[in-house]
Amino acid sequence: MRIKEAIDAAASRPIAALGVSGTRALLGFVGLMYYVSHYSDRSYLFGPGADSVLPHHLFVEEIKEKGSFSLYAWTTSHAWFEVVFHLGLFAAVAVTFGVGGRLVLAAHGVLLWSLYERQSAFLDGGDNLAQLVIPMLLLTDCYRHFSFSSGLAQRVTRRLPEGLRCLRVPLHNLGVAAIAVQMCLVYVVSGLYKVQGEVWQDGTALFYIMRVPEFELPGWSSLVYDNDVLVFLGTYSTTLFLVYFPMGILVARLRPWTAAASIAFHVSIGVFMGLTAFALTMIACDLIFLSSALARARRTARGITARWTPKQPGGVRTVTEGGAPDSDRTVDAPVPQTAN
Repeated sequence: MRIKEAIDAAASRPIAALGVSGTRALLGFVGLMYYVSHYSDRSYLFGPGADSVLPHHLFVEEIKEKGSFSLYAWTTSHAWFEVVFHLGLFAAVAVTFGVGGRLVLAAHGVLLWSLYERQSAFLDGGDNLAQLVIPMLLLTDCYRHFSFSSGLAQRVTRRLPEGLRCLRVPLHNLGVAAIAVQMCLVYVVSGLYKVQGEVWQDGTALFYIMRVPEFELPGWSSLVYDNDVLVFLGTYSTTLFLVYFPMGILVARLRPWTAAASIAFHVSIGVFMGLTAFALTMIACDLIFLSSALARARRTARGITARWTPKQPGGVRTVTEGGAPDSDRTVDAPVPQTAN
């Protein structure tokens, strides 16, 4: 009976709609940050000119060797480069603010991939996860929150056959589950690789990592690596957390605390090591595990706001979200449950 109820819930009740919408918005912001931070030097870094960091003919050879593709490899026209770059910039803005739906999200993924392939020297690992997660987001209803809806998607959906419309929720839940599994794999594999390292086994890895010049935060990193206790605790707690991350996600009561700990962990990576894009990408994907907690916080904030907002004449209240029940009151991870 419990199996039947779990299957019915997976087919009829969307999970983590609020969290996955946050994932989409934050991933769009990471892409936008990449475009904006290199905008003034775009021709030198990504352009087709002979004076660019990676000459175009070498870039094309590299693409062929890898068996990959990039829109920037199609031609040496500078006009084409400017068009593709600015299309990518506008797509990142649209994804961040929730405009354009899945079509723009797919275009953003292709354009961002093309830019990453054009110049891979600046990548910090977050790009790999982003390119894996964006296709999964296409399955989800990630534009339900934090977006500007034109109503076009709803009109198109209403015209679809009933057999196709009934697949919307299962596909959404499948996409959320795929992201959750991918995150668990990232953490576990990373933890198991660390366990095999000698410096991680003897508890000194943090000392060496924080002394790398490229990743050192002047004036602050030394406060950590000069303290033996912090190095010891930081090294072992990192390994244990990564290996046992899936256990914390599978237990509903531990799930928000595990996700919050992961976010704090990656905030520290972004601050102390300067891996901002990587940290934000990981945080974006962690939001799917905080969906129910975020929904409760939002309802609390709305309740507080309503107390201080004058009621409309005649006792009429404004109905938001189309009066639909909040899907995030249910489970927010791919664990078959009937209630949170």
